[in-house]
Amino acid sequence: MSTSHDEVVTPAPDRTYGQYCGLARALDLVGERWALLVVRELMLGPKRFTDLLDGLPGISTNILATRLRQLERAGVVARNRLPPPAASSVYELTEYGRALEPAVAALGRWGAASLGVRADQALRSHWLALALKAFFHADEADGVAAVYELRLREAAFRLAVADGALEVAPGGDGGADLVLEADDDVLVGVLAGELEPEALAVVAGDPAELPRFVALFRFA
Repeated sequence: MSTSHDEVVTPAPDRTYGQYCGLARALDLVGERWALLVVRELMLGPKRFTDLLDGLPGISTNILATRLRQLERAGVVARNRLPPPAASSVYELTEYGRALEPAVAALGRWGAASLGVRADQALRSHWLALALKAFFHADEADGVAAVYELRLREAAFRLAVADGALEVAPGGDGGADLVLEADDDVLVGVLAGELEPEALAVVAGDPAELPRFVALFRFA
């Protein structure tokens, strides 16, 4: 049970399980409260500190700064300086950090099974974009080549499907086979099978593509 990631800093003795086990080691590195949610926030690309604060309702600036330092020390997150005129720092996942994505997606699918009805809980559009990635039915996308643009409450996202693979990116640059617009809760209802697909507004593209979109991303 060895690792090729030799640059990871060993956690302090009082913050480690002290077990020679991959799962225990993973929890040493990303098991602190908020740590995996910071990873989630960076799965769609680099973000500034203020962007992370906005995407993590309930976290304090001190806790976020602490988690980012810990994740940097663990080799999961890197901080980079943008060139002028931006001249600001952004955080992004390292190659080691990006390797967490399948595990984060699997945990998301597992947790979604017991979410229940949303009451006053926060819901952000980019969390839904990541949920689409987690629930993507790759086995039904063989031979499929399609680009979808999804305009949600807070942002738009481009979903590119190519022969069983999916790429999710913020924004829309045109040229999509189907452009959809929906409130976040409506999208959840459609993909959970509680609302008809027609609840999603087709803004552009071929409406006949809508059933395939729902089939590829349904929450089941």
